Amino acid sequence: MELSRRELLRLSVAGGAGTALGGLIASGVDLAPAVARAQQLRIKDATITPSVCPFCAVGCATLIHTVNGQIVNIEGDPRSPHNEGTLCPKGAATFQLHINPNRPTRVLHRAPGATEWEVWDLNRAMERVAELVKKTRDDTFIEQLSNGKRVNATTAIFSLGGATLDIEWNHLHQKLMRGLGIVAIENQARI
Repeated sequence: MELSRRELLRLSVAGGAGTALGGLIASGVDLAPAVARAQQLRIKDATITPSVCPFCAVGCATLIHTVNGQIVNIEGDPRSPHNEGTLCPKGAATFQLHINPNRPTRVLHRAPGATEWEVWDLNRAMERVAELVKKTRDDTFIEQLSNGKRVNATTAIFSLGGATLDIEWNHLHQKLMRGLGIVAIENQARI
């Protein structure tokens, strides 16, 4: 096997670092204080805001650290009886969700048959959603079945809720959906 000079240098550096680290650990040097100090420097002067992980119905508690309004760290809250400070891989990646430069921050609309996305104002998008919900409900509303039983329902709209919605939001959500006559309602925090 032939090694280039670059590969030999990489192996030498990696081997030397591994040997040095192994020697420190074998001699009883405790690296935990240095690791803890590095963690403290990362969140020094940060404002801590308790929150909830957005990914499933468990509702793991998180602590969000912000400096000057920017999120610098998200970790599990050790006070939580659900997760006791731990997070699953998805929860641990919540920080990446917020800082990802590819995260959509504008409303994009692509008309039927179009090949390009168009940026829409949020108010315009909300008006369009309301318009389509009303049209669909009006076109598919069933007041009564053929046997005369009153149902006041639409089966053409399905509502899918989120996992981290609190009970108050779920209550309002249910009232709105039921008021529209929507029967198919799925939510991880059911009422």
